[in-house]
Amino acid sequence: MKERSPLAPAAQPSIEAKTIAFTAADGYPLSGVMYRPPQPQASIVISNATGVPQGFYRRFAEYAAQQGFQVLTFDYRGIGASSPNSLKGFRMSYLDWGRHDLSSAIDVLAQDDLPIYMIGHSYGGQALGLSRNHHLVKAMQCYGTGAGWHGYMPLKEKIKVQVIWNIVFPPMVAVTGYLPWSKLNMGADLPVDVYRQWRKWCKHPTYFFADPEQQALKTQFAQVKTPIYAIAALDDDWALPASRQAFMQHYTSAPMTFIDMRAQDYSMKAIGHMGYFRKGAEKIWDQALQQFKTLQTDEQVDHAPA
Repeated sequence: MKERSPLAPAAQPSIEAKTIAFTAADGYPLSGVMYRPPQPQASIVISNATGVPQGFYRRFAEYAAQQGFQVLTFDYRGIGASSPNSLKGFRMSYLDWGRHDLSSAIDVLAQDDLPIYMIGHSYGGQALGLSRNHHLVKAMQCYGTGAGWHGYMPLKEKIKVQVIWNIVFPPMVAVTGYLPWSKLNMGADLPVDVYRQWRKWCKHPTYFFADPEQQALKTQFAQVKTPIYAIAALDDDWALPASRQAFMQHYTSAPMTFIDMRAQDYSMKAIGHMGYFRKGAEKIWDQALQQFKTLQTDEQVDHAPA
């Protein structure tokens, strides 16, 4: 007999998945999908990794919705359903995804007056500190969030990444006017400004905090008080614990819990950088959702009348 997840209900509720359109604070049109159970008890916003369209997170969103969470996935500007007809000539800042797009997604969920939790994947864990309304997020679980510097990677991956940044990508961008990442089966194509800033910041051990033009981010990140659960898979060569620590140290006011994952502990052959949200990662999802449920219960107890 197949073992059922401890969080899975005996009968799965009917989940509505509805495409929604909303507008970022600076006027840019965005596209998302709202996964809604009949009677949601809380909301989750999923903040994507760089170049990863929202459809990648569909399985997790459906799984969470079946357990009572309303879940919003969305595409950042320039990605997937939020992309213009052509990326050539499309201008933006890499920081816009957190400052404008994630902030507006949080605003969408705030209209329902439910507790809001956040799942951040890679860049998505950085985006909380960029958002203007991080105070509305009760807690964040972030997966594979790190500083991006090759020095934190194993030797083989370090060499591979430097070859890609310095030899493979530049001529591709020069010819197309954007990064045609999809041709390498690495993700969605990226706007040229995202590529340039990402390449620049990944040259430094502390990422964009080392950029003289971005020093205000240190103060901004220090203002975040949202509890953070920072997860690193020990086979994720892009964001090992040292890389995670190099970035997370800038959330100086946020209660921080570090979690290291071994694939075998979750009945998985590998996790890597993307396996957190692939089929077969249900034990990881159970852990995340149970943590949110516990936090929600604790808060209800704290606010109960004496």
